Amino acid sequence: MILMHLDRLMVERHVSLNDLADKVGITPANLSRIKNNKINALRFSTLEALCRELECQPGDLIEYKLE
Repeated sequence: MILMHLDRLMVERHVSLNDLADKVGITPANLSRIKNNKINALRFSTLEALCRELECQPGDLIEYKLE
């Protein structure tokens, strides 16, 4: 199972959903889906933009967990 830790990083970086969505270039609804692990795929360009804005590595956002 792949888990997204976007919610934790947003709290740590004190960034709101709307602000991050604007900076990344996606809708707040789509960012909310990423944040709540409601996605089946994530574009590398979106992952890159999230890492750039949150100043993190992909591994900080994504975790693989055995079920």
